[in-house]
Formats: sequence, structure tokens, C-alpha cells
Amino acid sequence: MCLFIAGSALSTEVPQEVKDFIIKDFPDTEFRFDGAIILPDNTMYLLVFPAKIAEVETVAEKNVYPAGQTMKQKPDMVILNNRYTLLKVINVNGKKTVLNIANPPDEIQSGLLSQNILLPKGLVIPTSLKGIIGDLDVSVVDEAGLRIENLKFNPTKRTQPVPELENKSFYIAPGTNRNIQVVGSSSKMPAYALEQDGVINDIKGYNGKFLLVTYFDSNVMKIISLMDEKVIKEVTFSEVPEQIIIDKENKLAYISSGSSSSIFVFDLETMTKKRQLKINGKCDKLILADKGRKIFYVDRNKNDIWAIELDNEYKLNRLGNFPNISDLAYVNGKVYIISRTRSRMAIVYYDDSELVKEIYTCEKPVKLYVHEDDLYILGASDNIIEILDTVDDLITDKLYLDTDAFATNITPIENTDLIMVTNARAGMYSVIDTIEKDIVKTSPLEIPVRAIVVTDRVKTIK
Repeated sequence: MCLFIAGSALSTEVPQEVKDFIIKDFPDTEFRFDGAIILPDNTMYLLVFPAKIAEVETVAEKNVYPAGQTMKQKPDMVILNNRYTLLKVINVNGKKTVLNIANPPDEIQSGLLSQNILLPKGLVIPTSLKGIIGDLDVSVVDEAGLRIENLKFNPTKRTQPVPELENKSFYIAPGTNRNIQVVGSSSKMPAYALEQDGVINDIKGYNGKFLLVTYFDSNVMKIISLMDEKVIKEVTFSEVPEQIIIDKENKLAYISSGSSSSIFVFDLETMTKKRQLKINGKCDKLILADKGRKIFYVDRNKNDIWAIELDNEYKLNRLGNFPNISDLAYVNGKVYIISRTRSRMAIVYYDDSELVKEIYTCEKPVKLYVHEDDLYILGASDNIIEILDTVDDLITDKLYLDTDAFATNITPIENTDLIMVTNARAGMYSVIDTIEKDIVKTSPLEIPVRAIVVTDRVKTIK
């Protein structure tokens, strides 16, 4: 990766597509031999070469600071949709510098200036951007230029209808009372509630016909038929069942019980327990991965990460100890581990537990979701989704939810390419298209969401 970046930045010629983008507004721009860009009024831009160039039909602004400006207004920073970045040389308190960004976008963090560029005399680069310098001889300072703590690029609330959500029902466990609230997809208020005997720990749907529900301080898991919204079976466990994960392809559920150091294998065809897997530690952060061949979990007492190889006689594999784990994911032979308190991600090879790299993420990352080679990272502090390309392990996109809340969960909408981001503290959800990598809907709810099941609206038998 370093060789790729260096090779790109040593090739100092400004790409023709970037030239064409600038010439539209400034026809007499000078594109200097060393890669510097000088507008007709002598405004200078430094070009940051990306680690990974995106192929696009037409080069355009992707993100701009100040937000809302265009290239014609000569903004302080322009990130183009092909991942090149333009940084304007600005004068602040007698110093020549560039925008000082506390948490630079990935296009800049992973990019590099031309290694042959002749920089303006006296130019200083903020410490937060020192990674773009490479081997250039330039001073680095902690405080220089206009400092931006949190970059937010034109967030907008989208409320247009989403066809995939038509005639859907939301079964919501708010976590604040004992009821399952039932909300129509075109409404923000519950139509009615299904009364429960205890506060819900987890709720999952299966095949659009059933809900599986566990409760705090109860040894019983209930099966609710959506045809009549009645409890059709109660399954008793030796200890309290907690988290549920569904393997739709193999028609199985896996149900954790931290107090008994167990994971139960549950047959969804017969709605009966098949097997009890005794494990190490108190199971938490349960995920199913590798096309149903592996389960990962965290021992919440020790912060050890364990894998269960379901196709290898349920072999247990310890991957190591990591602090303050908020979620896990597995893709392309690597395990991705986020820490909410440290706002960092560790990437570890599964086969030998070797650390690939550690990267900074959005603040307070709380949830991960895998879609093909993309890993969605939900940051609770700024209500942001970062999208990581797991082939190169680079963050390629950032989506700002603009919900003014503390997003906590990601739920896939079955049989679609959509995911729903919900909030356990406030009533609001966003829908993201994982193909277009865009927010397609943001909508209010009258209730917070601890857990949600989205199903086709069933004509119930009353």
C-alpha cells in the first residue's frame, strides 16, 4: 500500500480529469510541472494523491469545506469523487498553511502530496495532516490555520418514500417497557402493542412468520406467531437466554446464555433445542459469520475473543484479548474489532491471530455490519456511518445521519439491500442503500428502539 501511494505521488503530473474539473471555473489556471495548482489570481492549491483512485465518469465535488461552496468560490478544501483532494494554501496570523482538521477524512489520511513539489517558503503543515508529507522537508506544527473539530458535509434529512418499505410492519422492543410496539412503515406512532411478561432482552424474526423473544431475568424464550400475534410456544432454558442470532440458510438459531457459559443450537423447523455448546467465559457480542461456518463472541469478564468453528466439530479458537470491545465482524479472513472508548479498530488475521493494522474510526464506534466487501461502522457520537473497503482496509465513504441523536444499532431489512440505523435513546431511524451507499430515508418515531424486526405486513388471524 505504501509503495502504491508513493508511486502515485511521485508521478507529479496533475491528472487530466482533475485539470478539466478546475478549468471549467478557472480557464487560465497554471498546472505547474511539480504538481502545484495556481489559479489566475495566484491562489495556490496542493493536490493530495489518494491511496486508491476511484474510477468515475465525471469528476465532481464530493465533499467541500466550507460546506455548500463550489470550486468557483475557492473553498479551503475540496475532496473530489475520484478521491483526489485539493487543499488551499491560506494565510493565518502571518503563516502560510492549510486547513487544520482534527479528524481528517480518509481520502486525506491515506493520501500523499507530490514528493517533487516546491512548497511555498515558510509553509507549515498541521500535525493532524503530517501523514501527507512523506519525505518532503516541511515544518509541522500543532496549531496552524483554521481548525475544524468535526467535518460535516451537507447532511440532509431525506423523507422520500422507500418502495422496499411499503406494506412493512416494525416490531419494536423499546427497552423502556414490557411491550412490543407495532408500527406501520408509513407511520411514526405505534398502531398497537403486544403485551409481554418481562422487559425484552432480544427479539429476532424468522421467515416473516415468527418472532423469537428473550427477556431479562427469565429462563423462557417465547415464540410468537405473526399470523395471530399470539405466543405459540415457550422454551425453557436452564439459565437465562440472552442474545439470538438467526442462520436462515440452515434454519437454525443460536442463543447465548452468559450465566451458563453456553450457546444453544435451536432448530427453527421444529422450534426445539438441538444442542448445548459449552464455551469459555460469559458470552457477549455474539455474531454468525463465514456463511454460517463460524460464531464469534466476546467473554465479557475478560475481553477475550473466541471463535467456534461450527464445521470443525465446534472447535474453540481464542483470538486474543482486546480492551473495551463494542462489536466484531469477520470478512475476507480477517476479524475486525472496534473499541467504543478508544475510537479505534483492530484488524486481525483469523488463521494466526496476527495483527494486520490498527486504525482510527469515527468517535464512539458501537456497531459493525458487513455487506460483501464493505464494512459499515456506526459512530454514535457524531451519528456517522463510515464504510471500510475490507480488501484494502481503507475508509472510502462517510454518511452523516443527521438525526441529532445517539445511534446504537444496525438492522438489515430482509430480502433487500437496505439497512436500518436505529436509536435506543430517541425515536428516529435512517435507511441506507448498501448498493448506492447513500441514505435514502430519515424518519421520526414516537418510541426509542432497543431492537427491531422488519417484516411484511401479515394479515393476521383474529
